[in-house]
Amino acid sequence: PVVSMNTKSPSISEIEIGVCGTSGWKLCGCDPSTAVSIFFEVANQQSNQIPQGQLGTIQFITSYQHSSGQRRVRVTTIARNWADCNLNPQHIAAGFDQECSAVLMSRIAVDRAERDEGPDVLRWLDRMLIRLCQKFGEYTKENSHSFQLGDNFALYPQFMFHLRRSQFLQVFNNSPDETAYYRNKLNREDVSTALVMIQPVLYSYSFSGPPEPVLLDSRSIQADRILLLDTFFHILIFHGETIALWRKQKFQDQPNHENFRQLLDAPVGDAQDILRTRFPMPRYIDCDEGSSQARFLLTRVNPATTHNNTSPWGQDGGGASVLTDDVSFQVFLDHLKKLAVTST
Repeated sequence: PVVSMNTKSPSISEIEIGVCGTSGWKLCGCDPSTAVSIFFEVANQQSNQIPQGQLGTIQFITSYQHSSGQRRVRVTTIARNWADCNLNPQHIAAGFDQECSAVLMSRIAVDRAERDEGPDVLRWLDRMLIRLCQKFGEYTKENSHSFQLGDNFALYPQFMFHLRRSQFLQVFNNSPDETAYYRNKLNREDVSTALVMIQPVLYSYSFSGPPEPVLLDSRSIQADRILLLDTFFHILIFHGETIALWRKQKFQDQPNHENFRQLLDAPVGDAQDILRTRFPMPRYIDCDEGSSQARFLLTRVNPATTHNNTSPWGQDGGGASVLTDDVSFQVFLDHLKKLAVTST
């Protein structure tokens, strides 16, 4: 969402990420949801020791025209403690924000995808994830079962797993215009919204209790449940096989099945609340299990149950079977652990 103002200064890094080669940028507009990423290189050209525990400061000067017509200048100064990752990695780990880091890495990956081939970007993303696990994980070498990540890092591999499978990097079946639109929104929305794009939110509705968030996993697809999927770009209501059958038989129109009618209405009301407040308005999809539109859900869930590892006679209560050759998150995580603990 920015363009370069070609402001030259000694503080410009030689590493190119996004709109680079300048220390000044212009935005056509800015609203409360706009979030711009700025990356810094810690350059120690004189080989002086980094002053541990002392503060390093960064200052942003923003000139803008307010909606009232008034021109304003806002100066923002940020101070952070210096820490050497080799000497005090625990200080870096304590300040690690896995949600923000996932969004930043996704933006770098999208920028690289504009220049490099898709498989090259995925390999780069995998290398960065392996290095992070090797640096901050706790493990015994050559023993993948001993590998552990701290609470600050626990969700990060999961974010990277879903990013690899997202429409930001997997452009098959998307037009160039759609891909450009998806990537543009990822580059300008705030962290919480961008995380929904990377790892969509899934809610479950059933007779057993109020709506609850569930794992973005194929095992969350049950015949007697309704699911609400929010990917930011799509709002999808998915009816399980039994629920879809009852709906086709018009049980909700019968007076003695008032609870079923309320169950059908609950996700619709929640979806309408999202549609009223989100801009741009997402695509609204209402589908049943086994229908063609169900693909919008099946392509985003973790394929824990596939045609290769489930019973050919049915679900057996273990979730829907996803027809894919993609590995599940558990397989991805097990392989990551093996690579992280190896010496080479």
